Amino acid sequence: MTVFSPTLLRNIPEMLPEHSPFSPDLRRALDGLLASFTPAQRFWLAGYLSAGDAAPAVAVPTAAALKLTILYGSESGNSEKLADLSAKEAKKRGFIPTVKNMADIKPADLTKIENLLVIISTWGDGEPPETATSFYKAFMSETLSLPKLRFSVCSLGDTSYEKFCQMGKDFDARLEAFGAQRIYARVDCDLQYEKPHRAWLDGALAAFGPAPAPAAAPALTSFAIPVATEHDKANPFAAELKERVLLNGKGTAKETWHYELSLEGSGLTYEPGDSLGVIPVNAPDVVEGLMKAAKLTGSETVQVPDVGAKALNYALQENLDITALSRPVLTKLHEVTKSKKLATLLGEASKEKLKDYLHGRWIVDAIEDFAPKGLSPEALVSILRPLPPRLYSIASSPLAHPDEVHLTIASVRYESVGRQRKGVTSTYLADLVKLGDKVPVYTNQNKNFRLPDSGDTPIIMVGPGTGVAPFRAFVEHRAALEQKGKSWLFFGDQRYTYDFLYQTEWQDHLASKSLTKLDVAFSRDQPEKIYVQQRMIERAKELYAWLEEGAHFYVCGDATRMAHDVNEALISVVEKQGGKSREAAESYLEDLKKARRYQRDVY
Repeated sequence: MTVFSPTLLRNIPEMLPEHSPFSPDLRRALDGLLASFTPAQRFWLAGYLSAGDAAPAVAVPTAAALKLTILYGSESGNSEKLADLSAKEAKKRGFIPTVKNMADIKPADLTKIENLLVIISTWGDGEPPETATSFYKAFMSETLSLPKLRFSVCSLGDTSYEKFCQMGKDFDARLEAFGAQRIYARVDCDLQYEKPHRAWLDGALAAFGPAPAPAAAPALTSFAIPVATEHDKANPFAAELKERVLLNGKGTAKETWHYELSLEGSGLTYEPGDSLGVIPVNAPDVVEGLMKAAKLTGSETVQVPDVGAKALNYALQENLDITALSRPVLTKLHEVTKSKKLATLLGEASKEKLKDYLHGRWIVDAIEDFAPKGLSPEALVSILRPLPPRLYSIASSPLAHPDEVHLTIASVRYESVGRQRKGVTSTYLADLVKLGDKVPVYTNQNKNFRLPDSGDTPIIMVGPGTGVAPFRAFVEHRAALEQKGKSWLFFGDQRYTYDFLYQTEWQDHLASKSLTKLDVAFSRDQPEKIYVQQRMIERAKELYAWLEEGAHFYVCGDATRMAHDVNEALISVVEKQGGKSREAAESYLEDLKKARRYQRDVY
C-alpha cells in the first residue's frame, strides 16, 4: 500500500467529502491515493466500483443461482479478455461465474462441472494456443462421461487459414461425444470477434435458464471524478508518429524500421510483453488494382456493414480487407459469379489444388480469374471482410519512454504469381504515414508473455529478426527498475554489418550490466548458415544451468520454422545436459510452460 508522509497528506486537496463513511485519517489517505491517480485511472476505478467488481458492493447471489464455469484457451490474450467480460456479464445476470485457464485444469475436472462456456482461440492453421496444448492433447485422447454437463462454445480464429476455428470445432464435437448437452450452438468468430461473441453470450446465458436477478447494489457516495475516454480497438487513439529510423544498413536485403509513437493524453498503458494494435488503410495502388479488376470506378456508393453508405474507393481503402484470399472469400465469390471453374476448385476433389491456388495470391487474382467481366459494387463488398488491425510486439518500456510506444517492423514486399505484393500494415507505416501524421492505435494486453515477478530471476530471450522487439522492452524495463537478475539474449539475422538490430543499445546494456550475455547468429556471413538454435546448442551446458537456477525462457518471432527449431534445440539441451530421455525432456519443457517459465510470442 502506498504510504504518504504527514506533510504530504496536509498538502493534498480534499477529494472525498467529510460525510463519506471513512475516518478522517483514512479519508486523508484515500485523498492521497486519488490525487496520485491519473484521470484515466480514476475513471477506471469509478467504473470498476460502480459495476460491482468490488465484491462487497454487490448483492451475493442466492443459493439457487447457477454456478457457471468459463473455460478459456488464449494465445495473445483475446480469449482471456472475452472470458473475463463473459464472467462480468454472467455475474450481472445472477450467475456465479468462475473463470478457468486451460493451463490450470485437467480434463477430468470437467466431471465436476454442470454449466460450461468454452472460449478458445485457434493458433496458426489449426493448432491449440500454447498454454492450452497440454489440456487439448489430454482432452482429445481421454474418454470422459459428462451426461450432466451443459455447454456452449465460442471459437476465435482467422478465415485466412484453412482450418478456421478448428479448436472450437474440436472442443464442441468432443464434448458432445462425451455425452454433454449442447445448450446453445457454437459460434465461430473471425478477427472482428466482439459482436459475434456478444450475441453468442446473450444466447448462451439465456439458454442456461433464468438465473435469479441480483439484488440492487448499495448506492455509492458520488464525488467529482474527471471523465476520461477509453481507447480500444473500437475507439483507437490517434497517435502521432514522432520518429522513424531504418535499422538496416546499406547493402541489406531487408527493410526493418523502428517507429516511435506518442501516447500523450491517451490514457493508454502497457507492460513489456504487450502488443500494439495498428489500424491501417489499404494502399491506393492496391485499391486501384482491385477496382480495375472488378470493372468499377470507385465513385459508386455502397453500404458497408457497421459503417453505412460510403463511396466505394474510400470503403475499399479504409474499411475492407481487399488482399487476403481464403476459401470463405472464394465461396462468396462463387455465390455471386456461379463460376463452374471456381466450383470445381472448391470441390472436395480439389483440396490440394485449392491450397496451391491460395498460396501467394490476392483477391484481385481471383476476380480476374473467375469474374473476368467484373463485379457489381454490391457483389464486391459482399465478398470482403472488415479490414483487421495488426498486432505488433511493443519494443519499449513505459518506464524508459513515458507517453511513448516503440515498434520494430519489417516492411513486407515480394513478388508472387507475376504481381508485386506488399504487407498492408507494414507498408502503410513505411510508405503512407509521414512524421507528424496520426496513426490509429490501441494497446493489447498479453498476460502470457510477461517478465518474472521477481527482478532477481534470470531470463533467457531468443528473438531473431523483429522477434527481438519485446526483449528490447524487457531489458529496458529491468534497467529502469535497477533489477539485478541475469539476462541472456540470443539474436540472429542475415548479416552482421547490415542487420544487427539495435546493436549499439545492446552494447550499452552489456556495458551497464543490464544485459548479462549476448549471443548472435548471422546466417549469411559464412558459407554455412548459422541460426540462433545452433548457438543454443553450443552454449548448452550454461543454458541448462540457467534453467536449473530457475531462469524463464522466452521466444519471439517466426512461428513457421524458427519457433519449432528453437523448441527442438531446447529439448536437445535438456536431453544431453540433464541426462534425460526425449520423453523426459519434453515433460521438463511442459513443466516449464505450466510454471509460466517457458513463454512464446510467435506469429
